[in-house]
Amino acid sequence: MSRILVTGGAGYIGSHTVKALIAAGHEPVVLDDLSEGHRQAVPAEVEVVVGEIGSRPDLDAVLSGGAIDAVIHFAARCYVGVSMREPRAYYRNNVAGTLNLLEAVVAHGVRPLLFSSSCAVYGDPGGEELEESRPFCPINPYGHTKAVVEWALQDLHGAGEIDYVALRYFNAAGADPDGELGEDHDPETHLIPLVIAAGVGPWGALTVFGTDYPTSDGTCVRDYVHVADLADAHVRGIGYLLDGGDSAALNLGTGTGYSVKEVIAAVARRSGEEVPHEFGERRPGDPASLVARPGRAREVLGWVPEHSSLEEIVDTAWNWREAHPEGYS
Repeated sequence: MSRILVTGGAGYIGSHTVKALIAAGHEPVVLDDLSEGHRQAVPAEVEVVVGEIGSRPDLDAVLSGGAIDAVIHFAARCYVGVSMREPRAYYRNNVAGTLNLLEAVVAHGVRPLLFSSSCAVYGDPGGEELEESRPFCPINPYGHTKAVVEWALQDLHGAGEIDYVALRYFNAAGADPDGELGEDHDPETHLIPLVIAAGVGPWGALTVFGTDYPTSDGTCVRDYVHVADLADAHVRGIGYLLDGGDSAALNLGTGTGYSVKEVIAAVARRSGEEVPHEFGERRPGDPASLVARPGRAREVLGWVPEHSSLEEIVDTAWNWREAHPEGYS
């Protein structure tokens, strides 16, 4: 059993990963400022340290004594649209905060680090499938911050200070198949819970941002990955590092993209009713299509997404929303 520090472990993907780590026999310790995470999303028996990655005393307190074997780093601001309006906050947390974490783990001799990265580092690929060798070309501050951290990880690894795996997520979606965990953001910006909220009311019509993209139906296309599959990849990734695996950057996607209109249709099939929606202008910073070429994660980690059909993603997200209409509160 390994003791794993999980920064941001009370958040959406973090909490699902904490559950998966426990099931795999690890002992997670959560560091979270609870600004966007939920204490209720973490099992009562898991140690939760309320603190910030930007605070060296908070990090020293949890890393001291040599009791942490590895780190999974989720804690970050993660909304593309907000990053366009508030770039300083994104650089302060995602870059400066992560550098503070890296300095702390090096000082405490913790080498294995799993980083929550993003397909946003690639920018707008013009409809091509994305593979890990593609050069970084982010088009929004969120993507810039993830690229900067990946460069830092490469340099620290080159200096012999850490070993890392950077997991470049495509679109995280869905909810815990057991119904214990789900997606609860304020404000909510992710498409599938917004479509479900529009479908069940009383939130009003969903706004579809842009209908003139160079895609099959004019709306944005994304590669949706079930959050339970992402959690499984993190467990595999931390095990890979603990077993001495080489540092790597890996896509976490399915290789299949769905448009906004296709997602709306899938929710309508689940509900049996049409989802009210209207069309608006494009949002700044939104690429037309982001779809992974995911084969390397299978080769390196043996990872194969098992829950990431659009139907299961929508079904688990719907079940969570139905059982928790007010989220964790």
